[in-house]
Amino acid sequence: MTNILEWLEASAERFPQKTAFADETQAITYRQLMARAQKIGKILDEKITPCTPVAFYLEKSCTAITGMMGAVYARGFYSVLDTRQPEARLHTIVGILDPQVILTDRENEEKARTLFAENKAELLVIEDLLGDAGEEPEDLVSGIRPDAQDVDPLYVNFTSGSTGTPKGVVVCHRSVLDFISCFTEIFDITDKDVIGNQAPFDFDVSVKDIFSGLRTGATVQIIPRGFFSAPMKLLDYLCDREVTTLVWAVSAMCFVSIMNGFDYKVPTKVRKVLFSGEVLPIKQLHVWKKYLPDATFVNLYGPTEITCNCTYHVLDREYELNETIPIGIPFPNEKVFLLNEEDRLVTEPGIPGELCAGGTCLALGYYKEPEKTAAVFTQNPLNKAYQEMIYRTGDLAKYDAEGKLLYISRKDFQVKHLGHRIELGEIETTVMSRDEVTRACCLYDNAKKRLVLFYTGGRDKKDLMKELKLLLPPFMLPNAYHPLDEMPMTKNGKIDRKQLKEIAGIA
Repeated sequence: MTNILEWLEASAERFPQKTAFADETQAITYRQLMARAQKIGKILDEKITPCTPVAFYLEKSCTAITGMMGAVYARGFYSVLDTRQPEARLHTIVGILDPQVILTDRENEEKARTLFAENKAELLVIEDLLGDAGEEPEDLVSGIRPDAQDVDPLYVNFTSGSTGTPKGVVVCHRSVLDFISCFTEIFDITDKDVIGNQAPFDFDVSVKDIFSGLRTGATVQIIPRGFFSAPMKLLDYLCDREVTTLVWAVSAMCFVSIMNGFDYKVPTKVRKVLFSGEVLPIKQLHVWKKYLPDATFVNLYGPTEITCNCTYHVLDREYELNETIPIGIPFPNEKVFLLNEEDRLVTEPGIPGELCAGGTCLALGYYKEPEKTAAVFTQNPLNKAYQEMIYRTGDLAKYDAEGKLLYISRKDFQVKHLGHRIELGEIETTVMSRDEVTRACCLYDNAKKRLVLFYTGGRDKKDLMKELKLLLPPFMLPNAYHPLDEMPMTKNGKIDRKQLKEIAGIA
């Protein structure tokens, strides 16, 4: 198998009338998806050269999926633009991509024409391309596939990283074929499942939803973005659509539990809850397990550069409030290991090292960024015999006594304070174990040499300070406390540390 379209075509043959994707207003069967994507692919084939990008400016929807698969049928790759991000960032990303075509939908057409008026890319509206598309597939693109390779790019997702400058991570068909095959088999995702898509399509968590559906014939229910600020609408949607499987960011899970969503309604059909992106507070996990006692919970770990995830841990016991859930063991066919500061292998429990990954999972690098690519996609220093590329994640981890990996923090979240090396994540875990604290984030003000704590919940600041004095050594006690009504989040659902720095005046 060399191309993800083979999954779409196989599911269209097995389940022609079954709903493949549905959003708030429409649904599309597997046969319809294939037919419409092929028609778009035929049109795009005349407008783009192979292995070049098609940019998408629209919200996640059935229409978006149709266009994305159409781009792949044309042997291009898709890159979805977040319609809510600043115009300057959008122009930067489009400038890097330099696409021949930008696809939008009717809803976003006017805004797109204004935004990209000076761009040389041709702006097309998906509904116009479809016209009176029939429901039956036609032989529109058979001449394109023979030249396709499994190392052709499939998508480019942009991530800011620590610099704030967008970097386009290029992922090929082979990486997705390999990972999703393992992912769906390990977690028993089948055609009987209904996947509740939370992530936007420019975020790689959505890759697990989209391609798990295409591979297995499952139905993917696309949850509107706005529902993640309206708990009753969200829970109604999960129940009404009979969702069985959630592959969500930790922030989305915390939204439900912190807002007491389950007091309103419980989605009793949910049997699998897979989460990633950040450390899930044990307190919030307990809420989910209370209302979904029969569900399987899985902690997933991995940055965009290694195709979604490289490790996983199926939660097999109860966790205390001050514990950290392991990130677990590597997925099949993925090499995951730790290196110390001298690039020597770390194997003993409790010793931190930088987490590195290798194998088919590796992205092709950063789009048009050879220097940034070379900085983190490097030769494995343990291999002196032949070329073996690895990705250095910049994350610190350690092994527990059972050989499972435990995430510690980003390397740049490890600080030297009062002569001691401190993991900011350890402070956050302790704070989140306290009553009436829902989320916590600790930053280091290097200029003023102080630890700055932000937290949400109803906990009184003075009471919290007193309690932490009994739990943390003096050198780990925060020097400043900032209670917040809610934690600022990035568009990808992670705590926005840049915004917190601005609040605290940290340079």
